[in-house]
Amino acid sequence: MFKKAAVLVATCGAFLSGCGNDVQLENQEIISNLVEAGFPETDIMVVDDAVYVGRDAHVTLEASREMLQPGKESLEQYRTTNLVATSVTKICINPTSGFNSYSRLSAGLDAAIQNYNQLGLSFTMARGPTTGCSANITATTMSGAGGSAGFPTGGRPYGTINIGTGLQSYSADVNEHVITHELGHAVGFRHSDYYNRSISCGGAASNEGTAGVGAILIPGTSSTATVGGSIMNSCFRSTETGEWTSSDKTALNYLY
Repeated sequence: MFKKAAVLVATCGAFLSGCGNDVQLENQEIISNLVEAGFPETDIMVVDDAVYVGRDAHVTLEASREMLQPGKESLEQYRTTNLVATSVTKICINPTSGFNSYSRLSAGLDAAIQNYNQLGLSFTMARGPTTGCSANITATTMSGAGGSAGFPTGGRPYGTINIGTGLQSYSADVNEHVITHELGHAVGFRHSDYYNRSISCGGAASNEGTAGVGAILIPGTSSTATVGGSIMNSCFRSTETGEWTSSDKTALNYLY
């Protein structure tokens, strides 16, 4: 089991082989920058002369300095163990007739598809019915003003997103946000505040845990969530824009 960074840096000569003064000083600066950028000290560790956050996200000195530059956000993203395979190049989203009967849900789907396609990912999305699909997702309705979906299996996205008909009374941007969010789950994203849903939902702290699918920090993003920091926050606000945050883009471009 890894130990906390503060302990490892303090015992550098005794614990790590080949740990010179230059490396030690560099790692101390990285850790200091990470703490200043908002990372919890308990989430930072040093292994084999390298600094990590979230156990598998390596942070270089340059990256830690960039986090402190004005206008640089340090937001959060987590993924599941299973992702969409590279063989999936076109994901077709097929709305049911009931889904299409709600004008804002229908428009929200088009906007959500555009959100993904504007990033130049390894796959494109298309509204069905259409041809050339290497994977399909059905868009259907549910009660309420929210949504639900699942996570990838066998290298393919989850096959269904459920969108609440109550969203018809919300703005076009909120519909875009919720549908983009559910498609995010279908291609492997966890809630960015899965470890404490109260960050975006309010109320008492609630931890979703690994849910049997993993909660792996995506390199380049922080391990801590903020209100409005990601489309993948657990709960949405009536003021959502439906657009990706910088953290969302970093996460998607890293994975796909």
